[in-house]
Amino acid sequence: MTERQIVHVVDDEDSMRRSLDFLLRNAGYAVERWPDGESFLKGVSREARGCVLLDIRMVGIDGLEVQARMAREGLDFPVIMLTGHGDVPLSVRAMKAGAVDFLEKPCDREKLLQAIRTGFSYMHDRETRAEQQLLAKTRIAGLTDRERQVLDGLACGYPNKTIAFDLGISVRTVEVYRANLMSKLDLTNFADTLRIAFAAGLGSDDVWQRTYRIATKRGLAPVRAAASGVFHDR
Repeated sequence: MTERQIVHVVDDEDSMRRSLDFLLRNAGYAVERWPDGESFLKGVSREARGCVLLDIRMVGIDGLEVQARMAREGLDFPVIMLTGHGDVPLSVRAMKAGAVDFLEKPCDREKLLQAIRTGFSYMHDRETRAEQQLLAKTRIAGLTDRERQVLDGLACGYPNKTIAFDLGISVRTVEVYRANLMSKLDLTNFADTLRIAFAAGLGSDDVWQRTYRIATKRGLAPVRAAASGVFHDR
């Protein structure tokens, strides 16, 4: 008999833990429940390697800190962040740090199960990362300069208003570019959009600051050298 895959549910809401436990066991997974980040980090066994559903906001240490400590302690488990409404900037940070996906509560059953399947595929098939990076760069190459700039800003975790200010365009224009780039990339999911951006090397806050924000403060047009892979655009 094949051993069941383990999903660790780390959430400080008992009702959420019980709900996810029921859903996941019915889907054929083994489940371990943890009431907070500290208990998970102290109690999890490296032999119980599996996918982690991790609440981003918890009493005590939050999901981002748990994720960081997992990396420091060599707990190389795929992480899916569970977020509340308005936690997109935090979710961007989580994905930059290696989270497989983020899902907004209450979780859609099919999206949750798909995210878990993706997490286990990442765990068992890390050789595909180089191929994914190449594919992401190829897909993004089809965007206009401005669409790629907007995608870069989104990958940095900035709201539309900040991207608009730094690029010297209107918020409405940012929204149009965002819709266009997602259409060109054939994406309907913001997490998938971020995944492609990160795989292609976008989302560096330091680069954005040097390229756009400092230039804006100096009253200069936001221009990057073509050799750096970014753009002159009006």
